Amino acid sequence: MNPELTQWSGPHGLPRFDLIEDADFAPAFETELARAEAAVEAIASSPTSPTFENTIAAMEMAEEGLNRVLAVFYTLAGTDSNPARQELERDFAPKLAAYGSKVGMDPRLYDRVAQVAEHLERLEPEDRRVTELALRDLKRSGAGLGTDARKRMAEIRGRLAVLTTQFSQNVLTDERDYVLPVPDSGLSGLPAWLVASMRAAARERGLTGQVITLNRSLIVPFLEHASDRALRETAFTAWTRRGSGEGAGGEETNNLPILTEILALRHERAQLLGYADFASYKLEPEMAGDAEKVRALLTEVWEAAMRRASDDEAKLTEMLHGDGINGALEAWDWRYYAERRRKAEHDLDDSAVKPYLTLDAMIGAVFDTAHRLFGLEFDPINAALWRPDVRAWTITRDGKPMATFIGDFFARPGKRSGAWCSSLQVQHKLGGPDDARPAPGGGQRAIVVNVCNFTPPDEPGEPAFLSWNDAHTLFHEFGHALHHILSDVTWPSISGTSVARDFVELPSQLYEHWLEQPQVLDAHARHYETGEALPEDLRKRIVAADRAQQGFATTEYLQSALVDLDFHSGEPPADPLARQRALQDRLGAPAAIPMRHGTPHFSHVFSGDGYSSGYYSYLWSEVMDADAFAAFEEAGDIFDPKTAKRLEDTILSRGGSAPADELWTRFRERMPGVDALLKGRGLN
Repeated sequence: MNPELTQWSGPHGLPRFDLIEDADFAPAFETELARAEAAVEAIASSPTSPTFENTIAAMEMAEEGLNRVLAVFYTLAGTDSNPARQELERDFAPKLAAYGSKVGMDPRLYDRVAQVAEHLERLEPEDRRVTELALRDLKRSGAGLGTDARKRMAEIRGRLAVLTTQFSQNVLTDERDYVLPVPDSGLSGLPAWLVASMRAAARERGLTGQVITLNRSLIVPFLEHASDRALRETAFTAWTRRGSGEGAGGEETNNLPILTEILALRHERAQLLGYADFASYKLEPEMAGDAEKVRALLTEVWEAAMRRASDDEAKLTEMLHGDGINGALEAWDWRYYAERRRKAEHDLDDSAVKPYLTLDAMIGAVFDTAHRLFGLEFDPINAALWRPDVRAWTITRDGKPMATFIGDFFARPGKRSGAWCSSLQVQHKLGGPDDARPAPGGGQRAIVVNVCNFTPPDEPGEPAFLSWNDAHTLFHEFGHALHHILSDVTWPSISGTSVARDFVELPSQLYEHWLEQPQVLDAHARHYETGEALPEDLRKRIVAADRAQQGFATTEYLQSALVDLDFHSGEPPADPLARQRALQDRLGAPAAIPMRHGTPHFSHVFSGDGYSSGYYSYLWSEVMDADAFAAFEEAGDIFDPKTAKRLEDTILSRGGSAPADELWTRFRERMPGVDALLKGRGLN
């Protein structure tokens, strides 16, 4: 086994990716999986009476080696996929599912954890929390079921692992393989920076001229600016057909039968555990608690968003007809006319904004904000990472090491679309694998990774320019990173972002608020050639224009959230697209505003269980983030040190060491309301 997969030898404890080959993963995976199985078996079969130390604490480190191998592998599989890595994903998925079923449904483990849980009052608060969570997770995995039910549960988990992996790979294939050549005659209306990016995308694929790919940072501005309506329709149709069987991969990448089976299996899984449906099962441990509370929130915001969207649709349709085009406003028209309206009403052009939003400047803004709030210092390091343009920094505070941060910012073929935060290792305070106890000076700091899909520079050495939405994404993902960086708990299972799904977006969405503040933009949003600060008038127009788009943005998001919830409530649909259309009809959703994530490529929901029945959580968290930022405003200083310290002490450092509602009320001393959210989106 390549030791570099578990004993990382790079600077600051990073893996040496240059010493790792694809052929190394299978033997390392098999070795560490066997070690994890042996470690768990030793705990389950121990003849000694169960205690916190020999059961709960021992379980916390049982999978350490396996986690390190998988952290490296899935980082590469998501950011730099290739056929070998896709084949390994398909091979690993059922084996990991079988292992998870074996551990999660082991009645011996369940019995030992239950015995420890009988004496919770004897344990320290963090120890009590991880014990409660361990017992809850074993129950929810099926450890308390009978033999036949456990066997069926294992079969379901194994099948779901295969299906969700295939779903994700199908979307990636359709995104990777689609290219739309755009003739010179189709460049009308496109800003120079977008044409340059299209030509760079063509060169990257060995083509001449300019092309559109399904990278969001390329196709969205194309839909906003291209005056050729037929080309907009072609590009939009390709974008929305990913995973439908009509994408670049044809029937081989058709996700409709896959997601139908996923929904049926999730329902069966929930019923085996005694729940009415998958939504009831999934929402039980979340802040929301049940589907009706979620629906109530989504419906309240939907009504406000639809009022704005209906007004916007009427105005955009009038603009369409003014161009001599009869008929209805179509989905491929909305962004184009909304952009024209934005220019007319707010005198705003992306070409005037982008020179102030270079990637390096916005990274500086992200880091400076973290320094002013939490005292963090960032120093770049040279490390052998997976691509030459991937960057890394050490993070310290008052000279003390806090974490290592890695940024992979640019789109490339074989990279999963979207943006996300992950970790190569999480913070904890334990000793080594054979010493699963708090160790003075022991443990580890987080190595956290932010992944984005920004358009790379037109030429090597030139700056990369971000859109306003890209800059928001950069701040958002670093908000997740802060949850890891500032984590200060003992146990790995409650570290960093290991919190309720509808709480995990709070730090990320809260951090976005600082991007719009004059103090941040005046210092960092400076013209890349002249050094001139972003003019105050332009900043105000950017924010106003962003608010003006909220009818569209909120409506497309809410459709996805409501469809996700509907799919998992009650009996699973035999025809998910028919169920989706029926819900949209009941809502009165505008035909010109489709779901943000079409069902066949809804990776949040079908590439794993993470956001299934949980896509609503962005809005749930937004209720809190609006209220949390108000705490800084009420203090009279958006960098108020006392409020920042309270935020770190009660939320950012605490991980999942207490229930989410308890952590929130420690910070804000009350639960939030929806008014701040509606005000922030301009929907009140």
